[in-house]
Amino acid sequence: MKKMKEPWTTHILTLFPEMFPGPLSFSIIGKALKEKNWSLNLIDLKNFSKKGVKHIDDKPYGGGSGMIIKGEIIHEALKKLKKKIKSNYSIVYLTPKGKKLDQKVVKKLSKKKNLILVCGKYEGIDQRVIDIWGMEEISVGDYILSGGEIAAMSLVDSCVRLLPNVLGSKESLKSETFENNLLEYPQYTKPMKWLGKNVPKVLLSGNHEKIKNWKEKESFRITKIKRPDLLRKVAKK
Repeated sequence: MKKMKEPWTTHILTLFPEMFPGPLSFSIIGKALKEKNWSLNLIDLKNFSKKGVKHIDDKPYGGGSGMIIKGEIIHEALKKLKKKIKSNYSIVYLTPKGKKLDQKVVKKLSKKKNLILVCGKYEGIDQRVIDIWGMEEISVGDYILSGGEIAAMSLVDSCVRLLPNVLGSKESLKSETFENNLLEYPQYTKPMKWLGKNVPKVLLSGNHEKIKNWKEKESFRITKIKRPDLLRKVAKK
């Protein structure tokens, strides 16, 4: 009997597994989950405290506010998981001090067979477990969340939509925002005239070459206004 190919899997280490799948159970991502184009493995960090829930975290050495999740808790969870996963994986710790998430990073992570996400809470996790496991530290933006769970959902969503058979059209991925470091051009639908505003005539022309040129110019124009930093990346290519 032919062995079935295992789907792309994300393993989420969290103190709050009940938060999942949450938004990941809806729309395109939720449909892909039901159709087993990807799978979700939730690992409750509370199960790895030998002394009970009250001993999951402790005060930071050197003083400071908040609590730190103990390295041993995450270490034991990862050791157990590694017995099942031998290769082709990435371990990501979601933290504001990590490198900022972008589409290039998303593409790289979506190509791994297994994505392991470590969700911090309170003031974070012990640095030693980050170093020992060689975790890739990633931030979803220059702002603070109360934990890594919402950041994990964002990262998983962005990865899943790049998987084969999840989106209907490969062409739609090529023209999206951040592909080629440009923001997406404006989009319109029916009615042709609405609240005194018309759809640009070029989009009604049927001339595919002119439409293509218009989309490219609009992408460049909008990027120049809203995200000029992206244009510097274009110039380097």
